[in-house]
Amino acid sequence: MKILIVSDTHGLDGNLEKAVVRESPFDYLIHCGDVEGREDYIEAFVECPCCMVSGNNDFFSDLPREAFLQLEGKKIMVTHGHSYGVSLDIGGLVDEARYRECDIVLFGHTHRPETAVREGVLAVNPGSLNYPRQKGRLPSYGVMELEEGREPEVEIRFLR
Repeated sequence: MKILIVSDTHGLDGNLEKAVVRESPFDYLIHCGDVEGREDYIEAFVECPCCMVSGNNDFFSDLPREAFLQLEGKKIMVTHGHSYGVSLDIGGLVDEARYRECDIVLFGHTHRPETAVREGVLAVNPGSLNYPRQKGRLPSYGVMELEEGREPEVEIRFLR
């Protein structure tokens, strides 16, 4: 199963569209928040199931603050991350994922891509497609391959 992971698109569709076209076909799209009112457009644009959560800029959104998925035998927590202090450290987020017996936690908020394994939990931040903050400031997203009985494979990819 191929999963496209995005975050912090902040209501702008251009780079999201580029990532979707570049990575198609994929089986699932996960948006880690700061969608800013574009959830209906995103669901209509992609041709697969979507999971989206609200971020700190999704003021009037009906999106959930967190979501939990079971895909290919892995329990996945999806959150924006701002409520867990991810700008300083992902330890609190990893603790919450462990408490909820999740194998993977996907988050955003920092606009910096990151992958780490802490205490047996795979933590992935795809960065931002529109306002990147990491060195080089290239828009980024994540692609995760899941297969029952195998370890997840994650790659951060960049738009140029």
